[in-house]
Amino acid sequence: MSTIMLCLLCAVAMVVQPASAAPVGNLKQAENEELTLLFHGTLQLGQALNSAYRSTEARLMEARHSVDLYGRALGLLGQEVSQGWDAAQELRTSLLEIQTEEDALKLQAEATAHALGEVAQGQQVLQDTMQQLEVRLKGAWLGHAHQEFEALKAYADEQSHIVWALTGHVQRQRREMEAQEYRLRQIQERLHTAALPS
Repeated sequence: MSTIMLCLLCAVAMVVQPASAAPVGNLKQAENEELTLLFHGTLQLGQALNSAYRSTEARLMEARHSVDLYGRALGLLGQEVSQGWDAAQELRTSLLEIQTEEDALKLQAEATAHALGEVAQGQQVLQDTMQQLEVRLKGAWLGHAHQEFEALKAYADEQSHIVWALTGHVQRQRREMEAQEYRLRQIQERLHTAALPS
């Protein structure tokens, strides 16, 4: 814009100099030419100012658009961070729940193993008693002793069935504990991954 002003002033100066040296007859024509030049210079200056204003306005609009896009991107990033924190909190809650369940399963497994041991001891006592009765009955096969032997044998079979059922229960609990531990490891890995900076 300053270049246009400088050119305009130079043109006016060049027009004014010869006009002062011109004779009086040509003075009016020189003034008309000078006014025409000034009018054209002013018109060009106005057009240049208008073009500069429009260019500046377009740049301002682009800058405002970029700022809006940046604000939206920051908003989306904030939402993602918030969702990541929520997911991490849910994982921590699930981890605590699984640890509580695992502790309860361990207690159940210990209690079942203890009961299983007691039943196994009882079964051993029954087997010993049955062997003693068999030895006693080999010599004299009495009706009452035979009935007692059959009752003890039935009771031993029942105890064997209970031991078998308890063993299956312990195995199921062991499998559940292994599954819980696997889930626990997965959640710990996800928590560790979520905690890492992206």
